[in-house]
Amino acid sequence: MGTGWSIRFATPVGCDLAALEAAILARLDGIVDEMSHWRPDSLISAYNRGEAGSWHALPPDFDRVMQAAIGIAHRSGGAFDPTVGHLVDLAGFGPDPARQDDDARRIDDARRAAGWERLRYREGRLLQPGGIALDLSGIAKGHAVDAVADLLRERGIAHALVEIGGELAGRGMRPDGDPWWVDLEDPPGIALPPFRIALHGLAVATSGDYRRGAHTIDPRSGRSAITGVRSVSVIHQSAMLADAWATALTVLGSEEGLALATREHLAARIVADREIISPTLAEMLEY
Repeated sequence: MGTGWSIRFATPVGCDLAALEAAILARLDGIVDEMSHWRPDSLISAYNRGEAGSWHALPPDFDRVMQAAIGIAHRSGGAFDPTVGHLVDLAGFGPDPARQDDDARRIDDARRAAGWERLRYREGRLLQPGGIALDLSGIAKGHAVDAVADLLRERGIAHALVEIGGELAGRGMRPDGDPWWVDLEDPPGIALPPFRIALHGLAVATSGDYRRGAHTIDPRSGRSAITGVRSVSVIHQSAMLADAWATALTVLGSEEGLALATREHLAARIVADREIISPTLAEMLEY
């Protein structure tokens, strides 16, 4: 997936670790084969090359991610948008650096051609209306975390901490009976007290300019999101949804982001020139 992963878990008696690792790698490879726009032979790349008016069948993983992506695009007012692929390429963050172009007209043309509202989804099939380039990097990694955690559960491993590229999901408890405690990432250069949370049936995803530079694209402007937000962490039962919501809040900035987190009852921590805690996260910390 272009990033590292790690898993901590209580090993059941008789667990074949080599077979388990092979199963995890196969699960991740399958997700990459479907949703990596860095792979020219992936399903998402085939969709992006598709002719206008063509319908594309989505396998279960791709289908689940697309339904969630469209839903969050709607609920975030387009702050999260899975159709920014061409804008990502023009910004120089795509698989082909030669496609980078800062020409204002080309960027505006790509912005007008994009837009999640142009997507048409119907029972596991997605319409390519013409010129749409999907980029699911703001949600697929979280889905991979959920997928690996689910695979472990299916194999009888109920207690585990899964991490892929900084996104984490905790299931069950540590072997010593404690929950999986994790510290939220802090942007460099900002002195904040430690922020520790227990991932007991929860996941956390963090988005921020210190992790990806100015890689997050604001779908509304077509350019890098410059909002003064250094990082956003979202705690959710689903790592996939935490991942996407963290991206949306980063795009919106501290004020609009807090308003969205409040409306959607998201447990979110936003770090700009100060630390902002959403009401839902504040309530969570009281217990």
